[in-house]
Order: sequence, then C-alpha cells, then structure tokens
Amino acid sequence: MKHPGLTNKIYNKVNEKFEWSEENFYKINKIIKNYPSGRQQSAVIPLLDLAQRQNKGWLSKNSLEKVAETLSMSYVRVLEVATFYSMFNLQPIGENFVQICRTTPCWLRGSDKLIEIAKEVTNINIGETSNDNKFTIVEVECLGACCNAPMVQINDDYYEDLDSDNFKKLLIKLKNNQSVKKGSQINRQTSYPSRTT
Repeated sequence: MKHPGLTNKIYNKVNEKFEWSEENFYKINKIIKNYPSGRQQSAVIPLLDLAQRQNKGWLSKNSLEKVAETLSMSYVRVLEVATFYSMFNLQPIGENFVQICRTTPCWLRGSDKLIEIAKEVTNINIGETSNDNKFTIVEVECLGACCNAPMVQINDDYYEDLDSDNFKKLLIKLKNNQSVKKGSQINRQTSYPSRTT
C-alpha cells in the first residue's frame, strides 16, 4: 500500500526493482576478491557505495536487499551499516547534493551565511529537495578541509574558500546547468596561505 505522503513519482522510485548493472557486476567481483575467504561481507561499504551511485545518489530498500543478497548478509545488517554512515542516503536526492559543513572552523568563517544563500537560491530549507529536483541541501559535520573554510561538498567535489558572493554564483551556475570551478574559489593552491596583495 502506498504511503499517503508519497507522490507517484517518488513512490515509483522507491519501489523500482534494483539489479546490478553489468559494469558494477564486474566491479563487485573484483572488490570481493580483495577480502579473505569467509570475510567477503567486509565489502559491504564499497558495495553500498556502488549501489548508491547506480541508484542516482540514494539507497532504496530494493538496492539494500540486493547488497545483502550479493554478500549473503541479512537485510538488517546491511541497513545497520547504511544508517550508521552519513555518506549513505536513504531517500532520493537532487541532482546537486549540497553538503554544507557546520563544524567550528567553517562556522567561524561564515558557513551560516552559506546556508542562507543556499536557501535563497534553491528556495528550499535544510533537509529538503527542490521541486525541480536540482538541489538537496543538508548540514554535515567536518569534511576535512578546515584550512580552506568555509567549504561545501557538492556530489563528489569540494568547493572551498567560499563567501556569500562566490557561493551564490556557484549555485546559480549549477541551477542553470553551467560548468563550475571545483576546489578553492579564490585560486588558493591546495592549503597554502591565501595571499592578499
């Protein structure tokens, strides 16, 4: 029975059958061979990552069941792993999964302003997905680039040395399907000190 709060589009996505793609099937075989005999279930995290990527950024119940079946694990054990790690999404996400760091260094350098910009540009709140499915915005803990704070992760890429202006331009470009510059937004070389000349 369909939950009354789900739109037909989301309901169909949630209940879509999940089978490994041919490419991922070969990757899985290689991954599992990295583990000693009898320890193949240790591959649960890499397989969850493959399933999430194949399923457009999130893990449906059917994809979790496929991981469990592939590794001869119980569904609940796979679910325990998927719910423990924040890198796994158990609901559909937008095309641009914007993770705004809120740990102390980013907060001290203005990540609260980035949240306001994200809400303004996308017209959604933290934890929501935009109607056009372009954006999902979440707050996260440390992403490990504190020296280039404030920063965000969008999908697999980091965007660092952000301020209200360059972050707004970045989001607008993503909204308009334009290419964006990854990494430091002030041309900082890795984590070298920024130059103000």
